[in-house]
Amino acid sequence: MQIGVSSYSFSRLTRTGEMSAEDVIVKTKEMGFDVLEFSTIPLPEGESLPKYAEKLRAKAESVGLPIVNYTIGADLINGSDGDLNAEVERVKRQVDVAQILGVKGMRHDATRGFTPEHKGPKSFDAALPRLVEGCRAITEYAADLGIRTMVENHGFFCQDSDRVEKLVCTVDHPNFGILADVGNFICVDENPGTALGRVMPHTFHVHFKDFHLKPGTSFPPGEGWNLSRGGNFWRGSIIGHGDVPLLQCVQVLKRNNYDGVVSIEFEGMEDTIRGIQIGQDNLRRLLGA
Repeated sequence: MQIGVSSYSFSRLTRTGEMSAEDVIVKTKEMGFDVLEFSTIPLPEGESLPKYAEKLRAKAESVGLPIVNYTIGADLINGSDGDLNAEVERVKRQVDVAQILGVKGMRHDATRGFTPEHKGPKSFDAALPRLVEGCRAITEYAADLGIRTMVENHGFFCQDSDRVEKLVCTVDHPNFGILADVGNFICVDENPGTALGRVMPHTFHVHFKDFHLKPGTSFPPGEGWNLSRGGNFWRGSIIGHGDVPLLQCVQVLKRNNYDGVVSIEFEGMEDTIRGIQIGQDNLRRLLGA
C-alpha cells in the first residue's frame, strides 16, 4: 500500500493564504509521503483551473511526487440549478482537469439529498435512478480518458455503506467504484470496520482519518464538535489519538488484499503540520502491525 495525504488536510493553511497548492506539493514531499491527492484546488487570483492544473502537475513532477487522485464536489439532484445534464457536463470538465493533473482516479459527490421543498418521496431509493444516470454518464466519459471515477461515503444522504454499495452495483460499470473513508462511516453511526468490509469489493481508494467520539447522551462538548445523523458527538483528531477502530480497518484492507493508496485526511484542532506528521507516523505503524 502507498501512503498519501489529501490536500484537504492542509486546508486550514491554504484558506488563510499561509500555503499555496504548490507549497502543499513541496511540503508533502518533505514529509515523506508516497503520493498526493488534490481536493478542490485553491486558485490564485487570475488563474484558470486548467492552466493552474498544468503548473501543479509540473511542480509535482519536478519534486518527484505522484498526484494520484482528484476530489471534487458535485450534486446530481440539486447541482446546476437542478439540471442533471448541466451538472454532468460540469463534472466532465472536472474530469478534464483530472486528466491534466495526470491522475488515474477522481472522486465526485453523489448528492446532499432532496431539499425540503421537494415534492414526492425523499428516500435514497427514490433518488437512485437519477444518481445512477449521472454517475454512469460521468464514468463513461472518464473511462475514455483512462480515469476511474468514484463516489465517497460522504454527505449523510449517500454515506451509509449499503447506499454507496447499492449505487455502485446499480451503475454496474467497471470504471466506477468507491472511495472508502473509514472515519466518515461514524457520521451515520456505522461501525467503520463492518462498513469497510461491506464496500471493499468496490473500493478503488481509501481515506484514513480519526475522530474523538462521545455518545449523544453525554453533556454537549461545545465548540469543535459535530453531530452524527443519530445525534452522537464527533471531533476530528490525529490518526491514532481518537476512537475510530483503525487497526480493525487495516485488517479488513489486508484480508481483502488491498494494495492501493491510503490517504490521510486530517481534520483535528491541533497544529496542522504536526497533526499530519504524527498521523503519518501512526498510520505507517498501523499498516505494519
